[in-house]
Amino acid sequence: MVIRGLGELCITAGLILLLFVTYELWGTGRYTAQQQHRLTDELRRSWEAPKVTTERVKLGKGLAMIRIPRFGAKYKYVVIEGVDLADLRKGPGHYPGSAMPGQVGNFVVSGHRTTYSAPFNRLGELRAGDQILIDTRTTHYVYRVTDRKIVKPTAVEVTAPVPFRPKRKPTQRLITLTTCHPKYSAAERMIIFGELSRQLPRVTAPATGK
Repeated sequence: MVIRGLGELCITAGLILLLFVTYELWGTGRYTAQQQHRLTDELRRSWEAPKVTTERVKLGKGLAMIRIPRFGAKYKYVVIEGVDLADLRKGPGHYPGSAMPGQVGNFVVSGHRTTYSAPFNRLGELRAGDQILIDTRTTHYVYRVTDRKIVKPTAVEVTAPVPFRPKRKPTQRLITLTTCHPKYSAAERMIIFGELSRQLPRVTAPATGK
């Protein structure tokens, strides 16, 4: 009876663990998808409305749209202003205080690799020369990947205006994408570096993917 009882406990524990993993991988994704749908509508409406002021985007609100052609035409996410847990559950987050899209300095974006739709799940597939597209209200920015590194979580210097050289004055327009490494672990960070190659007037709505 003792062995049978232990067996039943193990089965129950296994089912609970399976349900938890299922929720982490798919349940959280549904939440992010809902938030992205709402944020995309908000972003589109704000971009189509007459521009009255130049207010800075509030924390938790949509800042820009990110698309990465290597990941397919359907890949697009609203970038949130902020990198708190609540922000990153909605989608990739922009580090407050880092450069804005297209500015001189370092436009830094962080995202989940496994849960909450895992927007940066395939970051390791990027190669030098790949495009990272950022759309704002008026401008379409084209960044190109220049490098990839694996660093410790404490290596905050990757987010400096000049990565790894926090005391140097920036002269380039850079982008840095960060996510956990390896998958299902937070032991390290994967960092993708890129540089602005060109910018054009934005002529399509953010959700078209064109």
